[in-house]
Amino acid sequence: MVKITGFVAALLATSASAFAPTPVARPFVTKVAASSIVPEVDNNGNNIKVKDLLVKIEESGLLTEVARSGLLSKAQDAGISLTKLEPLIDLAASNPEILILVEASGPELLPVLPKVVEIAPGALPLAVAALGISPGLLNAGAFLSVAAAAGAVVVIPDDTIANVAIQTLAVATLGAAVPAASIIGAKILTTLTK
Repeated sequence: MVKITGFVAALLATSASAFAPTPVARPFVTKVAASSIVPEVDNNGNNIKVKDLLVKIEESGLLTEVARSGLLSKAQDAGISLTKLEPLIDLAASNPEILILVEASGPELLPVLPKVVEIAPGALPLAVAALGISPGLLNAGAFLSVAAAAGAVVVIPDDTIANVAIQTLAVATLGAAVPAASIIGAKILTTLTK
């Protein structure tokens, strides 16, 4: 009987302590740590990372490379113009959730954008070539990619962990990522070239 009473007392004591407030830990900032904090804006209120990105774009001559690549002429020949982009802008304006998501992802996107600026000149010929692809061809590519993923699962034996990993990678890329990118690209090209 004493053991049961001790068990019940311990049970009540632990459940009561579960509802007790925990002490809040106050962060301790030393002078050295405080001096290493980098401001996010300059004296004019401009975001320093965005300002540095724009300077990097200017120094790299990205806009000159876009002009030299013929991307804008090719887009115009394909029927894409700024007036065709208005429905996408209207869509974003009518859905404030999109703008909230873009704004919320800003801090995570800023570190990635300099790398995009570095890669962009090399990717311009691909963008020019992509404008020549018809939306129907992109949709067919999505279907063929799903078929290739199914074929990979059938052909690759699943007798080892490495083979199962290869199957998983094939399904993730050929069965999900490539078809999604193809269908989204086809939809965007269809919308822009109407």
